Amino acid sequence: MSRPPKQVHPSSTPDWNNLQVIHRNTLAPRTSFFNYEDEKDALAQNLDLSMSHSLGKSGKWMFQLSKSPLEGNIGFYNQAFAALEESPEWSRIQVPGMWQLQGFGKGPQYTNVNFPFPVNPPHVPIDDNECGRYACRFQNPWPADKDPDSQIRLRFEGVDAAFTVWINGHYVGYSQGSRNPSEFDVTRHLQPPGEADYLYVEVYQRCDGSYIEDQDQWWLSGIFRDVWLHRFPKVRFEDFHVQTLLDDKYEDAVLQVHVKVNDTAKVALKLLDADGKEVATKTEEGNDSITFAIPVTKPQKWTAETPYLYTLTLSMSGCAVSQKVGFRRVELLDGVFCVNGNPIKIRGVNRHEHHPDFGRAVPYEFLQRDLLLMKRHNINAVRTSHYINDYRLYDLADELGLWILDEADLECHGLFVVGGDGTKFTSDNPDWEEAYVDRARQMVMRDFNHPSIIIWSLGNESGYGRNHKAMAKFIRDIDTSRLIHYEPDWWAESTDMISRMYFSVKDMEGYAKDRNWSKPVVMCEYIHAMGNGPGNIKEYVDIFYKYPRLMGGFVWEWANHGLRTKTKDGKEYYGYGGDFGDEPNDYNFVMDGLCHSDHTPTPGLIEYKKAIEPVQTLSVEDGNKVRLLNRYDFIGLDHLKCRWWLVTDGYADSMPVDFPPHTEALLTVPGLPNPKHLPPDTHLNLEFSLANPATWADAGHIIATGQIQLTKPTPLSLFFQPLTIHPQTAFFSANVTQSNLQISSTLGSTWEFNLVSGKLTTWKRHSDPSSNILATPLDFALYRAQTDNDSHCDFGRNWNWRRLHQAKTHLTQIEWDNNNNAGKGEVTVHVRSRIAPPVMNWAVEVDTTYRFFVAQETDQDGAVQGQGRDVISIKTHFKPVGNLLPRALGRLGLVFGLAGDCDAVKWFGRGPGECYRDSKMSQLVGNWEASPNDLEMVYEFPQDNGVRTDVRWVEFLRSGGGDAEKATSGRLLRARYGDLEGASFQVLRYTTSDLDKATHPHDLDDKRRKMKAEGKVEVHLDWMHHGLGTGSCGPETLDEYTLHAGLEREVEILLD
Repeated sequence: MSRPPKQVHPSSTPDWNNLQVIHRNTLAPRTSFFNYEDEKDALAQNLDLSMSHSLGKSGKWMFQLSKSPLEGNIGFYNQAFAALEESPEWSRIQVPGMWQLQGFGKGPQYTNVNFPFPVNPPHVPIDDNECGRYACRFQNPWPADKDPDSQIRLRFEGVDAAFTVWINGHYVGYSQGSRNPSEFDVTRHLQPPGEADYLYVEVYQRCDGSYIEDQDQWWLSGIFRDVWLHRFPKVRFEDFHVQTLLDDKYEDAVLQVHVKVNDTAKVALKLLDADGKEVATKTEEGNDSITFAIPVTKPQKWTAETPYLYTLTLSMSGCAVSQKVGFRRVELLDGVFCVNGNPIKIRGVNRHEHHPDFGRAVPYEFLQRDLLLMKRHNINAVRTSHYINDYRLYDLADELGLWILDEADLECHGLFVVGGDGTKFTSDNPDWEEAYVDRARQMVMRDFNHPSIIIWSLGNESGYGRNHKAMAKFIRDIDTSRLIHYEPDWWAESTDMISRMYFSVKDMEGYAKDRNWSKPVVMCEYIHAMGNGPGNIKEYVDIFYKYPRLMGGFVWEWANHGLRTKTKDGKEYYGYGGDFGDEPNDYNFVMDGLCHSDHTPTPGLIEYKKAIEPVQTLSVEDGNKVRLLNRYDFIGLDHLKCRWWLVTDGYADSMPVDFPPHTEALLTVPGLPNPKHLPPDTHLNLEFSLANPATWADAGHIIATGQIQLTKPTPLSLFFQPLTIHPQTAFFSANVTQSNLQISSTLGSTWEFNLVSGKLTTWKRHSDPSSNILATPLDFALYRAQTDNDSHCDFGRNWNWRRLHQAKTHLTQIEWDNNNNAGKGEVTVHVRSRIAPPVMNWAVEVDTTYRFFVAQETDQDGAVQGQGRDVISIKTHFKPVGNLLPRALGRLGLVFGLAGDCDAVKWFGRGPGECYRDSKMSQLVGNWEASPNDLEMVYEFPQDNGVRTDVRWVEFLRSGGGDAEKATSGRLLRARYGDLEGASFQVLRYTTSDLDKATHPHDLDDKRRKMKAEGKVEVHLDWMHHGLGTGSCGPETLDEYTLHAGLEREVEILLD
């Protein structure tokens, strides 16, 4: 009796777990183009894609999900489509789309570095690999008699992570490489035109390629880019590559076009300028390959500042294609990165593909809005981190003017945290060479013809090994017109530049000062834009422009990746790692962009725009001349108009401005008064805006602003003149009642100190003697709610270890003196206290003098104004003592709850937006007003926010909300800092502790509602505040912006 044969399951290694299989039956990669019937139709490409021989398959498809490719409806491609439509196991799904965001599967999962599955390359788990099965019906729209020998191609622009295709039950092929296109010849599998065809696609959540697709983003799956049917005629263009070869004077050029055809063909080339005027034409005949080399005299040059595009058409009988062409030359000159012979600086961002509802399935309008927003914020470059983007991004970049660092779909940093030598798994493993080279091939072959692309990148954070060298060799064999980038190639062995991430300003300056260098240095990631920040942007930008070796950098990153979701009770918010039950996860590290998750600007983007603005205002010289710096790389300033005004008197005027790029010039400001005749703290403001509309903004769009202080501020001592009195007249009285010290003014105000805590607990104004405007006692504050840039660096950890957040004020002694008899008409209260946390030995000894007096207010010239008013001067000496002091303080100031229905805040200082000491230049000094609600900046991960800095005075008002009785009091409180530099304030409807505990904005909703209902806000009046830095991933707050804890300080503030 013979034994039955051994049974094995699966019977063979699935393609998605087989390193030897990257594609089956795919066509050779090609540039992105559409076929048209003739040149006329091809020229209408940008206006009407429907003229092309293409059929888009976006829409609703049938869908079914299983936990593994080896279970579920495995043979679905052999089933009748109608049966799938009727089956309760099948649903509808949107294509393009990610299935986790349409209610299928385990949901989104976020990790930065770690793989969400056991690491065993090239194998991924069989049992934990969701499988999405798609089906749709379509009809071949092209009549058979038109071109019976034409070829029909099926093209997927992007499928995550791998997929198999069938048509009408016939196997078509397999492909992987999530962000790369795949194209199949499906001609023989189709029904005759007019009959229904059925497309079946099986998509695998993971494959061996997932090991080199470990980018810092959500793990999402599905057909997430467009699906196309393309008709190619019998004799057709297979591909074409365009190069513009400028001469060494960067004046004339040769347009070189390599055309690949499938048969003998006569190809006509035509080049048109931006106005449609014919520049060149030529016809060549050949078989397989045809090369055009056409001289072009003095073509307009393409740059990110001057994105001039020509239109190229290639046509033959029954077929035409078109392509935008930009003439430019990229090279290193004496080691300096240059375009068209001119050094350029990268003012860039890293951009992931993200939409808050659709994940990486980004609609075109959303993509377009991204790039327009970049241009409007002075950004000139995009790194497509860390994969090639939707092909339409490059068309937009060509048109709008953006430099592109195009990056291959490659990252495997999760292999470097599992022990051993991470490079040996894949990057330096010869078995993976073709998988790596394929990523380079797909990138270069698809995107070759875009002038906006000036750098190819081999990927990101994957170590450096033999396979990267093979990628670089492949690229250079295809294209020598661009440079190559790859950050882990530390000393640029295979690349054309050194690349660094998150190095400090000092470290970057070290590279710049190196005397022996032949390659430039770029910061492919810097100023990590997580949460509130980044700080100290300007310091980086300034050194980029100071040193020729430094190319500039790309901010990490463009936008938060939050996904829109809801709480159980229906509150909408943007979720991050862990909010979808995903484990493991990297929490809120996915929220690290210059834009919120809906891609609206954060204060960080506003500050970045200011730091990189192309017109810098440097100084005032010779009375009425302003020194300006043009940081454009190619153009002057004649496309801008300049307006100037003084913040004190509102006078405004305009003037012409123009001078060459990379130069300084003095601009005369006609009518600028002599500073001797101006009030204190007068500032000159300049505004540079577009004189005419651009493709990306309307006329009047502001490009840059400048502000220069012309006169010094008024010292605090000059704001009020204390009134002298006769010895018999008592302006103030001081009385002790139980545990309180009560102070009364003859003007009707009363105050109370608690003699146990030493804190001012009550302030009742003469205008409303029954109401205490202090909802909580006046106290000292050393701590701020931690920002992402605090909590991820040593400052935040140190604050926790030193218990800074638990520090409280403890009374040592309180004494008071009624100085009426001395003719001063005032009461002085002297309080000695200690600010200290439990457990620790460190403290800040505080010696505070409160002076209560009646004074007359003076204007900026020292003239007395109005009647006398009650004023408190608070003068404080801070002395740190003890062991294990914190490295820094979060703030140094006063905190209290303000009652009285404050509904408006006015101030003179930087505004109107949020600003901190190292992130403030975008907010100009002026007179500003806002409601408490508008002073809050809602971050998607709650943290300290809403500070306004460089403030001279701030006042808190109530209008009464239509209640005449409440409105009579007007000003609730005013604080003056005098000429103290760096003073700030903050107004929120929750406490610092509330903010520290919150993990989503909706956690604070009840706090906001409660305080608003009670007519309260929490007010911080800070003499000093710690800078933001970029410590979430990079250098912590610079020393000059650090509020060092170990220093003695003496400060003063006036309240009235």
